[in-house]
Amino acid sequence: MTRIADVRLRRILDSRGNGTVEVDVLTESGGFGRAAAPSGASTGEHEAIELAPEEAIAAARERAVPRLVDEVYAGDQRSVDAALHAADGTDDFSEIGANSAVAISMAAAKAGADMLGAPLYQHLGGAFRGENFPIPLGNVVGGGEHAADATDIQEFLSAPVGAPNVTDAVFANAAVHGEIHDVLAERAIPAGKGDEGAWAPSIDDEEAFEIVAEATETVSQEVGFEIGFGLDVAAAEMFEDGEYVYRDRTRSTEEQIEYIADLVREYDLVYVEDPLDENDFEAFADLTEKVGERTLICGDDLFVTNTERLSQGIEQGSANSILIKPNQIGTLTDAFDAIELATRNGLDPVVSHRSGETEDATIAHLAVATDAPFIKTGAAGGERTAKLNELIRIAEDAL
Repeated sequence: MTRIADVRLRRILDSRGNGTVEVDVLTESGGFGRAAAPSGASTGEHEAIELAPEEAIAAARERAVPRLVDEVYAGDQRSVDAALHAADGTDDFSEIGANSAVAISMAAAKAGADMLGAPLYQHLGGAFRGENFPIPLGNVVGGGEHAADATDIQEFLSAPVGAPNVTDAVFANAAVHGEIHDVLAERAIPAGKGDEGAWAPSIDDEEAFEIVAEATETVSQEVGFEIGFGLDVAAAEMFEDGEYVYRDRTRSTEEQIEYIADLVREYDLVYVEDPLDENDFEAFADLTEKVGERTLICGDDLFVTNTERLSQGIEQGSANSILIKPNQIGTLTDAFDAIELATRNGLDPVVSHRSGETEDATIAHLAVATDAPFIKTGAAGGERTAKLNELIRIAEDAL
């Protein structure tokens, strides 16, 4: 292993046209890694802190870079990430910014892989064999915080659970996305796209369920394998004064639990993310007890890739799945620790993009390296297809 020789930070555009942090890491032996931090719109209150890009870059240059250059081996990820924690000195990266921290962490991992001449997924510990690929969850209809005047539920997700390989799965989600466009056109419903490239028509949740069910069934018949679908409810964004506020009604916590459970049964949902408020571990446990044997109940805002919150959820039986977002916790090491704790306790990890994305494809390698059963990537848009195309390349590399 060779030490980090240089760390360069800059501001670049994300998919929403906002600024974000990109980092280059160079090693003494010529290894090179480049990574960029994503950014969320629907964010949990317990996430690591993202600073304005200029502020994050300045703070990282002052506090983190001196602890890394000529001090840390690029291939030793835990040492890299420990140096970032030491430079920041807080529990939530509020001093140097989780956006600068995660970009440095990922760029160092890429430099370490480049130095070894290995694919990133192998450097991170994976040995992808081609048959156990992460199933991509494709956001095909969206609303909530990702699109105005659209559905209350934030994401309707295509899930090609019967696909024989990752390439077929990727193209199935793209086909569902296209089929939904056609169904909307047939119904004379105009629709633009939301932050993640999903269609964002001005329809209610009930009609969205009809359209997604029709589209997934049509494409499933065309491709010859099962395509289910799932949801990201983003319920914390609806929760006000103890109730879940929809455009046409409100629901109590008990009513929300029953509503989601009924949807799981009616539509055979394969995945339900954040169906309840981000601090209601007990309600999550009640829902998981009702339908956890039928579907994944996934905690995103509930857990925020944080092992302390995950431990609480494990103790209370609050979910059977955790969403993994490296920028939500600040480093790859922290993300790995959350994945390890989850899998050791029977929870499935789902690696995820964010609504404000870049062309960085690190999460594709992370999902493969950790044998995650699902990966959320979206279904359309260059920053989304960057991850999907990388999954296809990884599968080909492993053959």
